[in-house]
Amino acid sequence: MIYREKRACNTTYCFPVWGRGNRVTAEEAKCRMKMFTFAVVLFFAILATSNCKRDRCLEGRTHKHRPSPELDMHECTLYSESSCCYANFTEQLAHSPVIQVSNSSWNRCGNLSKSCEDYMKKIECFYQCSPHAAHWINPNYTAGIEFVPLCQNFCDDWYEACKNDFTCVRNWMTDWEWDENGENHCQNECISYDKVYANGTDMCQSMWGNSFKVSDSSCLCLQMNEKDAVAIKYLTSESSEESSSVSSSEERACRRKLRKTELLTEEEMVEIEVFEIL
Repeated sequence: MIYREKRACNTTYCFPVWGRGNRVTAEEAKCRMKMFTFAVVLFFAILATSNCKRDRCLEGRTHKHRPSPELDMHECTLYSESSCCYANFTEQLAHSPVIQVSNSSWNRCGNLSKSCEDYMKKIECFYQCSPHAAHWINPNYTAGIEFVPLCQNFCDDWYEACKNDFTCVRNWMTDWEWDENGENHCQNECISYDKVYANGTDMCQSMWGNSFKVSDSSCLCLQMNEKDAVAIKYLTSESSEESSSVSSSEERACRRKLRKTELLTEEEMVEIEVFEIL
């Protein structure tokens, strides 16, 4: 004799009762449908919460509400598949030398060198266009970011690229004099970057206030290039969010994943070279 579980339903949930036979009653079918509907609703509720947390943009006046593809970007193409900025924003970054971005002039102490300008573009693109920037949103100023982890080598290379250029401010967010039109002007004389900042760490952690920090990790940090996809995976994980520090296991996993990505890239380059030779 075979016994099977049936379920009776009330308006809130289902509970088991016991009976005989293999036939599914109308009441049980109705109960199963309710359970299925509840499971589907719960799944999409969790998915929506997750997407809402991940797929958001900073709340600046030039940012989108949600990231979306921008296939005609002139610069910042690293974020073209999921961008928080519109393609037309990148037009002002497309020509060198860059004179002005929004109302902020980059040439108050003369045009930036091409190498220095390239790093400034990387920072501007991340802030304006990255769908991940909001992970480090400033809770006191939702159009801004704070303590985004940058790789030490990125900051050192940035410093080397800009050390012979000139600036009249140490903090580009607070040290300008702003006129009634919202345009920035020098309050002090222009001096070289290497006299304003001691090194790459000092520059990264000072130029944009608390927006960036230099990471202790060599992998769980951003370089504003394609390698960031690996670091972002671990930096935005739930375990990383719950802990103020990065675990050694996450560090090792990140390095293994990054190395695997680099090897795949190298193999693709070899294949391209062979194809071109043939």
